[in-house]
Amino acid sequence: MGRLGALTLERVEAFGDRVLDEAEALQKQRRFGRVIDQLAGCGTSSGANVYEADEAMTRKDFAKSLGIVVKELNETKYWLRLVSRRGWIKPSLLLPLIQECEELKSVFGSMIVRTRAKSI
Repeated sequence: MGRLGALTLERVEAFGDRVLDEAEALQKQRRFGRVIDQLAGCGTSSGANVYEADEAMTRKDFAKSLGIVVKELNETKYWLRLVSRRGWIKPSLLLPLIQECEELKSVFGSMIVRTRAKSI
């Protein structure tokens, strides 16, 4: 069925890859495994949930899945900011990823609002 465009899906995949790159960098530094697992988990879960939303059967299910995406992106932002504050990875290297996280949240948040408005 596919509700989302290929570029949106590719953008989310690229985001997940970039988050995993940072998780791997932390792993090489032997940082806390819990932080690495959390960052890798939420950073890739957002992509998995976008794919779930893409194949949603109803508008309600689509909006629900995108709501989970936004929550996972919020969590990803938290972990990226923590890593940045701790200086484990240079903040200047993480800033573009944090900005992409914010942009994706905005994109999917707008989709939720439009979807819910159409359901009324």
